[in-house]
Amino acid sequence: MNTAGHPEATTRRGLELTPFRGLRYDPDRVGSLAAVTSPPYDVVVRPDGLLHLESADPYNIVRLILPQAATPEARNDQAAHTLRRWMAEGVLTADPEPGLYVYEQRDGDGMLQRGIIGALRVSDPSEQVVLPHEDVMPHVVADRAALMRATWANLEPLLLTYRGDGPTAATTTVVERTAEQPPLLSTTTEDGFCHRLWSVTDPDDLSRVRSELARHQALIADGHHRWATYRTLRAEHPSPSPWDHGLVLLVDTARYPLRVRAIHRLLHDLPVSDAVAALDGHFRVRRLDTPRAESMDALAKAAEAGNAFLLAGDGAFHLVDRPDPGLLARTVPTDRPEAWRTLDATVLHATLLAHVWHIPDDSAAHISYIHHTAATVEKAERDGGTAVLMHPVREEVVRELAQQGVTMPRKSTSFGPKPASGLVLRTLDL
Repeated sequence: MNTAGHPEATTRRGLELTPFRGLRYDPDRVGSLAAVTSPPYDVVVRPDGLLHLESADPYNIVRLILPQAATPEARNDQAAHTLRRWMAEGVLTADPEPGLYVYEQRDGDGMLQRGIIGALRVSDPSEQVVLPHEDVMPHVVADRAALMRATWANLEPLLLTYRGDGPTAATTTVVERTAEQPPLLSTTTEDGFCHRLWSVTDPDDLSRVRSELARHQALIADGHHRWATYRTLRAEHPSPSPWDHGLVLLVDTARYPLRVRAIHRLLHDLPVSDAVAALDGHFRVRRLDTPRAESMDALAKAAEAGNAFLLAGDGAFHLVDRPDPGLLARTVPTDRPEAWRTLDATVLHATLLAHVWHIPDDSAAHISYIHHTAATVEKAERDGGTAVLMHPVREEVVRELAQQGVTMPRKSTSFGPKPASGLVLRTLDL
């Protein structure tokens, strides 16, 4: 199997996507399907977004993916109890037969994404079937693993991409033919995205999808920590077991390209004035008295010439670029490809955080990772910290590094649109 996803003679196992009995909300038991959905757990801006989702509907999925209690054990026990209670009450019901699920997202700007949800065989990195492109934080994997152990469920699909065989590929044909039928559900969330879901249970269709995907590999677009969690849990349970598979959404980006956005950083204990002062002699810093949108445009232009960042939190924006080459030579590891050494995320973590600002990047007490630009700036201004706004990495760079087995610094990219959590779940005892 080559790294572009095209078939060649090989004995290596590829993607193995298995039907499952999806667990879904009964629309007659909830206020609305939109009100019970949530962004993925790591996209929810806490505490504001969490409280908003909790108040949207008493059955919002956030009560399962981000349960609130005094201790981690209590949180996980609460999520498990809540899940079983909702199932017993019929709020969540299992579909009558196993299937794969075609999932569509559409917005008002012409964005259309379709993919297929199933239970994917969990594989080791050495198999090069599922390619990670980012490092993970062990404490986050441990947290997700504890939640999955307690609930005995995959509560939200992670997002994988692959490069299909063209418009007549078997999976594309099944996906698009299915999308012409009446959906199982259709709802529009407050972000303006319309979500639709269909089940695929026909044995011939399932066989066609299985045969084609077996010739491909996938890139993790979103969900590195959940994939690492799947691998952790699979290792804990002798095979065969339900933990041999994990819930994923597979999108053929040859047919439906994803958007790639940056993930920003919030440095909790570093005021902007101190951050800027520490940069003297190391980077060029320019204060921009322009609105956020124009300042982000300036960041994009500066990023064309090299590493660039935008600092915020004091009511203004500060464009940081032109790093001292000698500083980069002293601080950026040289044992990786040039494409990795020149990433903004690499320079941020290896140079700025580690050597200029002296901030550890492995603790939530010091740094938060936030997908939304406005939310990052607002929290920095409110808390007295520094928002570090990033420019996105091109998808081809991400794929190139992943194919070389090189992982990027954690939280380097945000692929989207991400699947909404709460539309279909997988319990391991069905």
